[in-house]
Amino acid sequence: MDSHIRKVYVPMTETGFYILLCLREEAHGYSIVKKTEQLTGGEIKISPGTLYGSLSKMEKDGLICFVREEDKRKIYRITELGTQVLDLEMKRIERLYKSMMEVK
Repeated sequence: MDSHIRKVYVPMTETGFYILLCLREEAHGYSIVKKTEQLTGGEIKISPGTLYGSLSKMEKDGLICFVREEDKRKIYRITELGTQVLDLEMKRIERLYKSMMEVK
């Protein structure tokens, strides 16, 4: 992973995190929005502009890739690089949580 990717994506925005998390399975934009709302109990609602801007940037940076089109919807999935970035972020969040629990 090059320094540009690390600098841009770690730490991640919540939007970026949930997009990569959802794309561990192939999905289209609308299903990412719905899955994120479900996972967060409606606390995070990704707007179409934010979603498609993020998908475009992540695809350009190689974190996700276009798989196919179904019913005029683009289906994406996470790449190996995207998995590495997501794993880094998950470890960072786990460290934060562990620290928080120790301070209680």
